[in-house]
Amino acid sequence: MIGSRATTTVRHASGRPWLLGRWSPDTVVVASAGRSRAAVIGRGAIDQAELTRRLGRVRGVDDVERLVDGVAGSFHLVASIGGRVRVRGSASAVRQVFHTRLAGVTVACSRADVLAAVTGAGIDERVMAARLLPVPVYRLYELPIWHGVHRLDPGDCLLIDGDGGARSRCWWRVPEPVLSAEEGAAPVREALRAAVGSITAAGGTVSADLSGGLDSTSLCFLAADGPARLVTAHRVPMDAANDDRGWAGKAAAALPHARHLVFEPGLLPLWFAEANGSPPPTDEPHGWVRDWALMREVAERMTGEGSRLHLIGGGGDELFAARPHYLHDLFRTRPWQAFTRLRAQPAGGGQPLWRRLAQLADRTGFPAWLNRLATDLTVDGPVTTVSPGRAAKVFSPGWGPTAPMPCWATEHALHAVRDLLRQLAAQRPEPLSPLRGQHTTLYNARLGGDGLRQIDQAATAIGLPHAAPILDDAVIAAVLSIRTDQRSVPGRYKPVLTAAMRSVVPESLLSRSTKGKYAAEWYAGMRRHGGELLEVFGDSALARLGLIDATVLRDVLSRTHPRLDPLYPLVQTLGCEIWLRASDQAGRRPTTGHIA
Repeated sequence: MIGSRATTTVRHASGRPWLLGRWSPDTVVVASAGRSRAAVIGRGAIDQAELTRRLGRVRGVDDVERLVDGVAGSFHLVASIGGRVRVRGSASAVRQVFHTRLAGVTVACSRADVLAAVTGAGIDERVMAARLLPVPVYRLYELPIWHGVHRLDPGDCLLIDGDGGARSRCWWRVPEPVLSAEEGAAPVREALRAAVGSITAAGGTVSADLSGGLDSTSLCFLAADGPARLVTAHRVPMDAANDDRGWAGKAAAALPHARHLVFEPGLLPLWFAEANGSPPPTDEPHGWVRDWALMREVAERMTGEGSRLHLIGGGGDELFAARPHYLHDLFRTRPWQAFTRLRAQPAGGGQPLWRRLAQLADRTGFPAWLNRLATDLTVDGPVTTVSPGRAAKVFSPGWGPTAPMPCWATEHALHAVRDLLRQLAAQRPEPLSPLRGQHTTLYNARLGGDGLRQIDQAATAIGLPHAAPILDDAVIAAVLSIRTDQRSVPGRYKPVLTAAMRSVVPESLLSRSTKGKYAAEWYAGMRRHGGELLEVFGDSALARLGLIDATVLRDVLSRTHPRLDPLYPLVQTLGCEIWLRASDQAGRRPTTGHIA
């Protein structure tokens, strides 16, 4: 059954199928040495000759990481040595591994829906309820949506024995943050340069977003140094107060050899356009569907320019803009400095200073925090009295930001999420790092990686793969090696990225300290396409599962909102609704992916 869905097969030395799937030839490098096999699948700066040379020196699955030492990019690594198979994705979650049992044998895949289709797995409604949360919670978000289809932790590899049994083992650990920003700037710069270089090295034409922000601007200057022709895309903001356009214009002027396309308001679809349409299927739901029509239009224009891959600045905010959680760590080693920085911060949610200090002194472990979250979790109140999402803006140096379930979530959904949180807490899970700032940064990066994975699945389906070099593992490791208090400095915007790009990006562009807001795009999209959103939830798949009250949601959509807070949870709910519909309509058939 699996083989009938694949267009490409790579075999073990025995002749039995090893890798099955659908992929572009330039995304897979396969090497053989005796009875050993290895494959780098994705974007890896290594060719077949070099991979073959390295494979000849590997004696067992424990040595497999030697195959890609120093190799830049973002990829899956699969090896078959001595009758055992080892497979892993990326620590960033851009490349993930799912696995299940099929005919008594462990099968691994890059997409969950492929395995669900071949096993006939159904959807776990409790996990779908958890996906309605406006703010993803570590461990809860990673639960598999499909029954019997397991998600491998990004830091683990899967070892499959000759008898079909499997177990996981750690392959990647969070670096200790010991470097100053000055010491860490050069490693970050070289990691970013190598990441972008793995994209441009093949020449041809690549495209990139040029929003005007520090993240996309840095990537464009790095890409312009490579052998590929660069085409940039700037979507002009609707709000004249948004200064992205001015900064993007300055960057474009400093990149005279690139081709720059500027999309004025009205030339591209608005947010929420085609909300009741059918975007390309992805293996899991995601909120990017809000922008799908716009993204597709830009991708088509870039493809028309000859682009073979599109760069986006995803991961920049997650890695380079530190959250207040680092203050909890700083309080342990430099309490006075933590106190000084705390006083300089706005009093989020109107919290008095003494309450915020008490939070810095809190030593609640991660399992206990999950239990507390389960106890405190509620469905948000009516939008006439309470703004959904407000809790996410309250200062909290805990193990992650929190927010109530959206006001349209049902009690059934609420109890399902509470039960899942308690079950997870009972398993005594460990955080990604004992340091809350480190844990939060890596988890946000993984959320960004998972988002890119979904975007790339859809974009690849229409002919233009997407990449976010900032989310490459080597970049993440370089950033996480810098002390958390050095990644956030009062009065300085993204100090690590600014220091790293000092010899790459003109100094005048590195002086930016603002970030563009896009409330106007929200409101314009809602005005134009509000009717389509009402149609989407007129016959709601989520409502049929008992997870949302469609009447409440439609009421929220019908109101005028002077603030966007009540609408922020909509993107997650919309992503779940559209994904459920597409899954039902497609009979849960797989699209692309590779199986080991």
